[in-house]
Amino acid sequence: MLSRCLQLVMLALLVFSASWTLAEDAPAESAGIEVMSAFTSAEVKEGEAVAISDKTKYLVMFLMGVPLLLLLLATVVLGVAMGVYGRPVFVAHMVCAGLSMTLATAHAVVGLVWFYPF
Repeated sequence: MLSRCLQLVMLALLVFSASWTLAEDAPAESAGIEVMSAFTSAEVKEGEAVAISDKTKYLVMFLMGVPLLLLLLATVVLGVAMGVYGRPVFVAHMVCAGLSMTLATAHAVVGLVWFYPF
């Protein structure tokens, strides 16, 4: 008897849920189309990073690359002076290494953002 009642309740829920689903689907599709059309019809503005000319981008990359190479050279010189000649320049060596890594990371990020998608 209990299983029969349970079957009737499940059947009633199935019928009502199917009718509720069909009633809710029709307006949702038209609303979804309206929402998507609002996004597809909007004009795309170019950002400031895209509006910069290629010549300016190359100049910025060059102006970041020159100090990067100089910092790398200073790090190497300080490392050799410390390792081979025993000079106490560890702090200066680590400062140059930290600045080199920071500038190298910034240089790589700028290069990827500006030049990766070609």
